This record gives sequence, structure tokens and C-alpha cells, in this order.
Amino acid sequence: MPVAVRQKSFESTLRSAKTSLVFRETMHLALDSFRASKVRFLLTMLGMIIGSASIVLVVTVGMTGRQYALDTLSSIGPNMVEMQYNGGATVGADGASTPDYMTKEDEAAVLAQVPGIAQSSPMLEVHAPISIGEGKTRDVMLLGVSPRYKDVRNLGVLSGRFFDDQDTIAHEKVGMIVEPLAKTLFGSDDAAVGRVLNLSGIPITIVGVFKQRVDTFGQSEISDDTVLLPYPVARYMTGTDTVKEIFFTMKDPADVPRGAARILDLIQSRHRKGSKYTAFTMVAILDTMKKVADSLTYVLTAAAFITLVVSGVGIMNSMLANVTARYREIGIRKALGATRHEIRLQFLTEAVFLSLSGGVVGTLLGLALPVTVNLLTPVHIPMSGLSAVVALLTSVLVGVIFGTLPANRAAALDPVEMLKYE
Repeated sequence: MPVAVRQKSFESTLRSAKTSLVFRETMHLALDSFRASKVRFLLTMLGMIIGSASIVLVVTVGMTGRQYALDTLSSIGPNMVEMQYNGGATVGADGASTPDYMTKEDEAAVLAQVPGIAQSSPMLEVHAPISIGEGKTRDVMLLGVSPRYKDVRNLGVLSGRFFDDQDTIAHEKVGMIVEPLAKTLFGSDDAAVGRVLNLSGIPITIVGVFKQRVDTFGQSEISDDTVLLPYPVARYMTGTDTVKEIFFTMKDPADVPRGAARILDLIQSRHRKGSKYTAFTMVAILDTMKKVADSLTYVLTAAAFITLVVSGVGIMNSMLANVTARYREIGIRKALGATRHEIRLQFLTEAVFLSLSGGVVGTLLGLALPVTVNLLTPVHIPMSGLSAVVALLTSVLVGVIFGTLPANRAAALDPVEMLKYE
């Protein structure tokens, strides 16, 4: 091997060994400094612990909120398109205005001309009083729907059964009663099945009790006083075949926006000009809930980052005080041959070690909550590994940024002056 090559290899090995020695010495000094001032460093780390844990928990809360929104809308029916009549009455020759409601023929036309529809149900609404004992009456809302309404609205049957196509064809006077009304009238779900309600002089036999799978907080057509009837029976009670709402479900959730637009165009084309209809879908609500969850996550994450910045200021103050307290040590090290770079690296390493230690503890605490909940309860809380990585990287960055000033100050000290300090 040529002499020049061997010399180069020797110099490279020497540099590597020196770098390794400097690194080990720097880490040893950082640990010694930590052991010498445990209480001060632990208090300084507290801000980093809180900030790092906050980042992980904020992201976890945001992900949990998003998942809850998805689960809620999935339970209501993510594929659903709800057509509503919103007004736009036409004035006739006699000066009277007539609402331009939708009809069963509109539903049939949509099913025939719009592809990708899985199921549909009209909804006819009428109110009627019922007796609740001791001469008291209560107004209930009757909804005339088809048997497909159960699947379209993803309803749960608690007792009995849902009326079927045979009931609808035969115009059977049967109905479904919502859970709160069943408990109010009969005390329990099972006690309601088989009982008869007198609605506008028509005896309706209750064949089942139902509920919505998720609480819609009063934002759906179903209330605590709802009774579902086969559409022909409700139509007989009202004397009209017009409907205010028609529900559709698409086979593919991706087709919902396009399908809703086509349904709206078709129904508007079948009615008078000026009549107003709306195609309501869960897509818009889902997008809004996602945006709200994301915005809340961003705001809370920014607050967590502010905590880290404040903690970084605390680290900088602590390190500046540490430099002042170790003037003589710095002077001795420089007198023994330590370079400015080595002194700077020593104090920068201490700052990063301090911030990263707080970041690791905070991140572990932030992850401990969702892990504990997932292990000990049936509730599933999503976790983000990315949030843990971001918290740790931010901790390192805070240590570098706020440790640079104390490190530069220590490196710039004059060893002759420093040796005078006791």
C-alpha cells in the first residue's frame, strides 16, 4: 500500500477516534451536570414534559373526534340522499297558492332514471292526538314510510318486527313506535308490542318498537313522539298522495354527490318552475365535522407549541445560570486544551439532553392515556405515531435553538478571567 494512502487512512482513523472520544466526554460531562443539579433540571424539564404530552394528546383528541364523526354518520347512513320540498308555491287563477310537493311518481322516476340507487322510501307526515290516560291526550307525529325506510335510515328494532311489503300491499293497520314513546305509554318496549293505538279514529296495532342507532340531538325527522305507519295507511289518513320528503340510498358512497345532483335535477324538471327542492346528504356534514376537528386540532397544537417555546426560554435561562455557576470549570477545561467548539458542543449537548429527556417523558405520558383506555375498556381511541415523532423532533429543535446562546456564551469566555472565579 502506498505511504500516502496509509497516512490518509491513519489520519481518518485518528479523526474518528478523536470524534468518538469527544462525544463520550461530552455526554459524560452532560450527565455529571444533570446529577449535580437534579432538582433544577427536573423543574426545567417540566415544561417540556407538559408541552410534549400536550402535542400527543391534542392530536389524539382530534383523531378521536374525527373518528366519532365518521362512526356517527355511518350509523345514520353515509349513503343517504334526502330530498326535501322547501316551498315556492304557485298562485292559481283564483289567487290561492298551492304547494308543489313531491309524489310517489317522482320516486319511481328517480329509481328508473338515476343509476346506482340501492333503496328508497317516501315520507308522509301527519299529526294526530292519542290518549295517555286519565282523560289526557298527547299529540304524536305519524310518518308514512315504506318497509325500506328501516334500512335507508339504519334504524334498530328493539322489540317485535318492522312492517313488511305484505303489510303495505294489504294496507294493514299496523305501526312501529319509537322507544321513548313506548316507555311513556306502556312502561317498556316489550309491553308495547301488540297494543292498539287509536289514531284519528283508526286502530293501529303496534308490531314493533324502534330507535335511531345514534342520537341526532333532535336534528332528524324522528322525534320522541314518532309512530311509523305503512305509506298507504298514512295516505288514507291524509287523503293525499303528496310527500314532503323522499329518502334514497346510493350503492356506493362515492356516488352520493353525483347521485344527489342528478336526483335534484330530475325532480325539479318534473315540477313547476319556481318550486324549491334540496338534496340533503351527509357528505357536507362530514366535511364540515372534519374541518372543525382539524381546526380545533391546529389551534390546540399551536397552544402546545407555545408551551414548548416557553419551556425553551426556561431551558435557556437555566443554561445561562449554569454557565455562570461553572466559570471556573470552563476556565480549567480551556486551560487543559479544550477548544471553543468542544465547549460549545458540551453546553449545547446539555441543553438538547435536557429538552429531549422532557420530550421523551411527555411523549410517553401522552401515549399512556390512549393505550390504557384501549387496553382496559371496549372504547377504541386512535393513536398517532407521527404525533410522537413530531413531539420528539420539536423537543430536540427547542433544545438546539434555546441552547445555542448559552453554548456560544460559554465558548467565548476567556480562560484567564474564568480561573479567577471560585
